[in-house]
Amino acid sequence: MLRITMAGNLSGTDSDYPKVTMETSRQTRMTVAWPWIGTAARLGLAAVWLIAGALKVGDLAASARAVNAYQVMSYDTAKVVGAVQPFLEIALGLLLLIGLSTRLTAVISALLLAVFVAGIASAWARGLRIDCGCFSSGGELGRGESTAYGVDIARDLAFLALSGLLVWRPRTRFSLDGVLLGEK
Repeated sequence: MLRITMAGNLSGTDSDYPKVTMETSRQTRMTVAWPWIGTAARLGLAAVWLIAGALKVGDLAASARAVNAYQVMSYDTAKVVGAVQPFLEIALGLLLLIGLSTRLTAVISALLLAVFVAGIASAWARGLRIDCGCFSSGGELGRGESTAYGVDIARDLAFLALSGLLVWRPRTRFSLDGVLLGEK
């Protein structure tokens, strides 16, 4: 559907020629659809963080071993990162789930995902044979087990794209942000 609105008069001067503005139904549909697309992105990313954190929080020592397997920091630092990471992931998941401070949470998510992608790419480039530890205890792979670095990076880039969408358009349905800002 195309709506044409004309304004102006026909008195003959250049500035008085009719002005035509167009609004397509596609624009209208996207205006309505974006909050729902954002809601799906927000809830999907919330699920990712909640699942990833929950799978690690029960065994913080395994989480530390997974971080240490990347060989980019001392073991003591890896223990701290491995202990904090699951709680950070759960916190991000909860904030996204309720839709509170969505843009800031999406920025932090994007930064964390960029670090994950860089870490996996680094491990791949250095020939390490590890499980990324994203949704498991991670660590070094056993004999006969193969790496999935390409899949891991592609998955994290997709999650990074969801984060980017939420940074760009953080207003979503069923969010605490919307309640606090008086949005419908």
